[in-house]
Amino acid sequence: MRILAICGSLRAQSSNLAVLKAARQLARAPMEIVIFDGLADLPHFNPDLDGDRPPMAVAALRQAIGNAQGLLISSPEYARGVAGVMKNALDWLVSSTEFPGKPVAVINASQRASHADAALRLTLNTMSANLVEEASIMLPLLGQNLDAAGIAGDADLSSRLALALDDLGRAITGTG
Repeated sequence: MRILAICGSLRAQSSNLAVLKAARQLARAPMEIVIFDGLADLPHFNPDLDGDRPPMAVAALRQAIGNAQGLLISSPEYARGVAGVMKNALDWLVSSTEFPGKPVAVINASQRASHADAALRLTLNTMSANLVEEASIMLPLLGQNLDAAGIAGDADLSSRLALALDDLGRAITGTG
């Protein structure tokens, strides 16, 4: 089962990206996590460009989502809201057929990002995502400076993340 992981931060050392990389390490077969790295290439959302032939970066995002059985999203909070790059990506998906009904887990990498987490969940629900609540978790990474190996190697963090992945997998297969 293919899970597309989307990071709402463009920072190379983002804790959100580290969480997704750790999830990729912890995923158990048959789950495969693929991290989408094209958010920086998306143009600013413009409905005039969202026709039969959307920009190539938009088509790539939609195709990646269409090829996935589920989504794993981790995004930081900026100014008490969803990161602009993440909101822009979601705006490009509003009119697509690939996104509605897709099982989605949200991983919040900071105990202080509650506003963005709530806003992201509201947006995902508005877009008809199948938000998998039991797979959507908060990991207290603020100030820890852990990379993917550090997260995967931490007994508490890795067990919580692995359980969330199992819950997402069960939601996808209908065995939960």
